[in-house]
Amino acid sequence: MIKSALYHCTVTHKRRKGPAHALRYRVAYLLIDVDEAPAISHHLHLFGFDRSRPFSLKTRDHGRRDGTGLRPWAEAQLNGAGLAEFSAHLYLLCMPRMLGYAFNPLSIWYCTDNAGRIGAVIYEVHNTFGGRHAYVLPVEMKEESGAFALQETDKEFYVSPFLGMAARYEFQLGAPGDALSVTIRHFDGAQEALCAAVSGKRAPLNDKTLAGIFFRYPLMTFKVTLGIHWEAIRLWIKGARFQSRRRLPNVQRKGRFGGSD
Repeated sequence: MIKSALYHCTVTHKRRKGPAHALRYRVAYLLIDVDEAPAISHHLHLFGFDRSRPFSLKTRDHGRRDGTGLRPWAEAQLNGAGLAEFSAHLYLLCMPRMLGYAFNPLSIWYCTDNAGRIGAVIYEVHNTFGGRHAYVLPVEMKEESGAFALQETDKEFYVSPFLGMAARYEFQLGAPGDALSVTIRHFDGAQEALCAAVSGKRAPLNDKTLAGIFFRYPLMTFKVTLGIHWEAIRLWIKGARFQSRRRLPNVQRKGRFGGSD
């Protein structure tokens, strides 16, 4: 069974099409059972669920972003995709607010059935233009140790001004345990244009770890937003071209959990 935790993570981006560009930075991610969030908040001094604390998680940061419950939104997403059986346990991976601020380019929901098997993943994407979108992808489970999910979908949502909409994503991720691993590849046709990855090591969700994160990654969430704009400026200087926001119909989605066959 997945447990709420913190992860010390390294985020990398490598652009493989157009101007050569790469980045690497360190952040901390929160993995939380959305049903346990209020109780966890009650027992910690540095973390608050819909409370003002040094670290916090606000319902208005995710889902409908209107302050309504996180579970009803996720259940509606799963129901709409025909994956309602995987709403028994919902685990949200995101960066928490630090000193009241956070921006999550990507939050990931691991969705399980009553037996704790991951059968669906929701990728909740936000862009710096105030937009949001959710990709809801099925996962076919296998029991072998070290299994990982391979999923793909056509691109529906405008994120980077330097990446076009005529594209598809490939996701590879494992069930979060002692280690965290997520890789996202952006393809323009058959060519891989960008590879982004998050890898991390698990740490307990307690006040001691949170205090360490506060000093280890100072102003972490502010730096994420500043970094996005700084890297965009660097790309523009290198000659990257702005791309259209045109959306594509007939989206295809599929996912599997297991080997790379």
